[in-house]
Amino acid sequence: MKVFRLFGTSACHLCELAHEMVTVEASGIGDVEVGEVDISGSDALFQRYGVLIPVLQHPDERELNWPFSPSQVQNFLQS
Repeated sequence: MKVFRLFGTSACHLCELAHEMVTVEASGIGDVEVGEVDISGSDALFQRYGVLIPVLQHPDERELNWPFSPSQVQNFLQS
């Protein structure tokens, strides 16, 4: 199973949109799991992703930065 991470914060409207999009796209693909990471709990993550969120990270550590489209997410999840 491939485990992806979606970096964001709970107070981020764009992160909510990204979460919905990633959830929909992942539901059509088998063997994919997406975990959410709230960057506000870590100074290092906040410093790295603070102005970039939402960011979807592949298990091989490649990253897809916002803005992204459903087709980009689907391709990223399948790669």
